[in-house]
Amino acid sequence: MDLSAINPILLIASLMVAATPLLLAAVGELVVEKAGVLNLGVEGMMIVGAISGFSIAVETGSPWLGFLASAVGGAVLSLLFVILTQVALANQVASGLALTLFGLGISSLMGQSYVGVKPPATPDLYIPILSDIPVIGPIVFSHDLILYLGIMIVAAVWATLKYTRVGLILRAVGENHDAAHALGYKVVRIRIMAIMFGGACAGLGGAYISLIRVPQWTEGMTAGIGWIALALVVFASWKPWRVLLGAYLFGGITVLQLNLQAAGVAIPVEYLAMSPYIITILVLVILSADKSSAPASLGRIFHASH
Repeated sequence: MDLSAINPILLIASLMVAATPLLLAAVGELVVEKAGVLNLGVEGMMIVGAISGFSIAVETGSPWLGFLASAVGGAVLSLLFVILTQVALANQVASGLALTLFGLGISSLMGQSYVGVKPPATPDLYIPILSDIPVIGPIVFSHDLILYLGIMIVAAVWATLKYTRVGLILRAVGENHDAAHALGYKVVRIRIMAIMFGGACAGLGGAYISLIRVPQWTEGMTAGIGWIALALVVFASWKPWRVLLGAYLFGGITVLQLNLQAAGVAIPVEYLAMSPYIITILVLVILSADKSSAPASLGRIFHASH
């Protein structure tokens, strides 16, 4: 066992990378749930985003076009959920599960010719002066653009929900869709926009895995991150900054357990592999003790005729 092999600066920098896919997926789902819709298809949208982004990046040689394609891919798949739940008024839980299964299947089909292919590298930002600061520079100012975009999306979602008319209407639809409809707000249209935003964020999160975190394509590579994102939204009490905290906690423990395995710590590998999930859930359960209740209309079907 050699703990001196673990570099704390690299550890913290890599936890931010490990947290980003989860952060993007969770903040997108938070907006969807704030609008009163429960979309369990996050995993499906992430994996479709992962292969959409990967294939376009490989074919064009541009990771940025890849990320754009991943957001479009996730949003397009979310339209299937829109048709099922907002047009056909199908059960949201069943539709979300179907979306995940469909996403896993179609991504496997799309990705058959990309196994073993290396995608173009996504450059890290170099910020003059800031990137050269000892310790802080490598940790905070030497990452890729998408990582910073994830943090900016969290800040934008928080500010929108708290301070803007758009956020107020979105929350009103999520709390009482009948009252919002009576006031003249287009409930279905608002929910469609929220669902597509959630799909685009999930797609970006998936592409972050296939293009940056693990730059390759393997079938089912999201490995449950979509489900963790769903749990994270609930345990974070539908608060954007808590989603950020939870994602970084999960990323930190994931990276730490990999480093501990590499250092030869005498704990069975299975226990180390379980630890990120268990510790994240425990901490978030404690955080969510001050019950900020879920949006009151969450998961309920809206009938415009009422």
